[in-house]
Amino acid sequence: MPAARTVTPDGDVILLVSGESAAARAAAHAQDDDLTAVIEITDVAPVSVPHRIRGRAWLAGWLTQVRGDDRAACAALLAERRPVGELLGLHGRPSFVMLRLEVGEISVDDLWGAEHVDPEDLATAEPDPMVNHETELLQHLAAAHRDRIADLCALLGPRESAAATAVPLALDRLGLRVRFTGDGSSFDARFDFPAPVRDVCELRRAMHHLFAAAGHQGVS
Repeated sequence: MPAARTVTPDGDVILLVSGESAAARAAAHAQDDDLTAVIEITDVAPVSVPHRIRGRAWLAGWLTQVRGDDRAACAALLAERRPVGELLGLHGRPSFVMLRLEVGEISVDDLWGAEHVDPEDLATAEPDPMVNHETELLQHLAAAHRDRIADLCALLGPRESAAATAVPLALDRLGLRVRFTGDGSSFDARFDFPAPVRDVCELRRAMHHLFAAAGHQGVS
């Protein structure tokens, strides 16, 4: 398990791992030989809900140890995620090392389905503006606004009667996904925002729009 990871502008994945890890030892032993590796990433919903795994991704490619002049640039990228100076031994003996995965193939299996992703798309992708807020927001919605989340079933048409409980499952700049459970089965419903949101203030307005639409549908 890496202590931190990030993606370079070229689409390589930089991993901060223990110097005693199997990956670090294999990369050091391989030297300039090709060392193939696969990273598996699991996305777990931050709320209590049946079947909490929202998706998995597999990134396959070639693993090397970050050396020389590249160390400073890669450390700076990792530092945007978390302080890494002490882990990298910048003030003493290093206990962690940086590895680079040159990505050759990507597969994703998530709530939208399974597909292959072009590594160039990873290089050009931008983080969703909600990524640093999603966990806190979903937990807040589940704890404090579960009744309003349940009201969204009014927008589902014929499926409304099958929904007994509702839990917010995923949130991004484009919309909210809710898992409805009832009669021994469950299903997910996606509620798109009127426009992509760029920050929490715009998200708040988008959520009010959804709740208002559900309230109007419920009394019509």
